[in-house]
Amino acid sequence: MNARRNLALRDYAALYSWSIEQPEQFWSELAHFADVRADWGDGPVIEHPERMPGARFFPAARLNFADNLLRFRDDQPAVAFTNERGMEQRLTYRQLCEEVARIAAGLKDAGVGSGDRVAGYLPNLPHALIAMLATASLGGIWSSCSPTSACRACSIASVRSNRRCFHRRRILLQRQDARLAGADRRGGPAMPGLRRIVVIAYLSQSPRLEQLGPAHAYATHWAAFGQRGAPLQFTPLPFDHPLYILFSSGTTGVPKCIVHGAGGTLLQHQKEHLLHVDLKRGDQMFYFTTCGWMMWNWLASALAAGATLVLYDGNPFHPDPGVLWRMAVRERVTIFGTSAKYLSALEKNGYTPARQVD
Repeated sequence: MNARRNLALRDYAALYSWSIEQPEQFWSELAHFADVRADWGDGPVIEHPERMPGARFFPAARLNFADNLLRFRDDQPAVAFTNERGMEQRLTYRQLCEEVARIAAGLKDAGVGSGDRVAGYLPNLPHALIAMLATASLGGIWSSCSPTSACRACSIASVRSNRRCFHRRRILLQRQDARLAGADRRGGPAMPGLRRIVVIAYLSQSPRLEQLGPAHAYATHWAAFGQRGAPLQFTPLPFDHPLYILFSSGTTGVPKCIVHGAGGTLLQHQKEHLLHVDLKRGDQMFYFTTCGWMMWNWLASALAAGATLVLYDGNPFHPDPGVLWRMAVRERVTIFGTSAKYLSALEKNGYTPARQVD
């Protein structure tokens, strides 16, 4: 970059100063450094840079978010999942791509296309990652709620964001008044306009669709959804095409929708992963998160670097405060991400990872 731009940047501070003084050059160089897969077109890097909000990045570019995350299709590990019960699932990049292609075929057959919304009410399973990538490959918009969130909040969020929905049956029937899957247990409508439900067997290996009530008429099992052997295809889309609908916490009222574009999400995550974290192929990245927190989306983007995503579902203090750290040792995690609240809870429990694990 120094040679191409006739620069003499020697450290982080110099790079940072240049990035805010010459944003067009910085973002162009970042896209080159990250090897973003796109047709950049002939437009400017930033259109109307003086506007905030209103500036448009790479207005002539077309790309697909999932295409950039699935650039590797070999037998290197892509996903390593475990939960508090000891269940495990592992996927190579080749297997991940095959599953994404299968689910994308099912979504396409269900009518999902550019701009359609797909929502997941899911724990931190590989299925959530697969469904998100399949949705993005078609130009759909993904949003997800965690089973740890209040059912009412999840219902509101899904009503606002979804037309198709992935569900975990155990949470669907968790409470008498749970309003999920388009209807509560009394059969009342909760999600008008919902077109399809895909039910994932998790803790129950044989979920019964008829327990969804009237919604079972448009429900199917994950294992039966899609087409095995389908080709993996990606729809080229504008740089600012909507990718995610995320939600505020809901602590001050009804959760508020926040839309994130594909290109901006990809470049920002690439910047943080490659420059801030120094993420490389062969790294094992873990982040203690649910599918309802933005850090899940951040973690997913590590696939673009060829890293292995380490996923965990469960109580981080069961059976004791060391469960995540033992998992990190077992999976040889090289990047461990978590929240300040979790670290504070460790401190209150008198647990010091550096003293108790290698």
